[in-house]
Amino acid sequence: MTRTVRISAGVGAAALALVGISSGISFADDKPAPAPAGAADRFLGGPSTVPPELVPPPGNTLTSVFKARGVQVYGCTDAKWTLIEPAASLAGITLNPVRPVTALHFRGPTWESDEDGSLVEGTAPKAVPSETPNSIPQLLITAARTRGPGVFGDVTYVQRLSTVGGLAPATACTAGATTSVPYRAVYRFFKKG
Repeated sequence: MTRTVRISAGVGAAALALVGISSGISFADDKPAPAPAGAADRFLGGPSTVPPELVPPPGNTLTSVFKARGVQVYGCTDAKWTLIEPAASLAGITLNPVRPVTALHFRGPTWESDEDGSLVEGTAPKAVPSETPNSIPQLLITAARTRGPGVFGDVTYVQRLSTVGGLAPATACTAGATTSVPYRAVYRFFKKG
């Protein structure tokens, strides 16, 4: 018995586009094509719009987009929960050339490529509320320093968008206690040019 499987043209085209974006394949020529920022955001579940307060100054170009999954670690100070550090793993793509990349996010706030060792440490975040209730705010973070020529070398700004979860518990706590609250977010990295 023979079975015929039909895939709609729309599903096939979407799958082909995602393969092209995630692997850096260009069907027009032999060079990887830069992915439009909007395509990268849709692929990674990023925002359809960015709050105006979180847009970097003109002259800064989006160079990579990551989806993060991790925890916000809180410690008890003066009977209330205070942020100690984030701890998250990130998976995403660079935009020119298009290629998959991974990274770690930790205290600082700091992001480090686990492929090329490049690093960006941020400071002076601007915050706006999350689109999702009971979630950590969305941020625009200014780069304080960078290391290496790789993915995070020369980063100027970092956006934390589409946040879900991660908010400190509203409950009382005992001095010295710690807790971890799961969160997800989309991080977008910018460089001059």
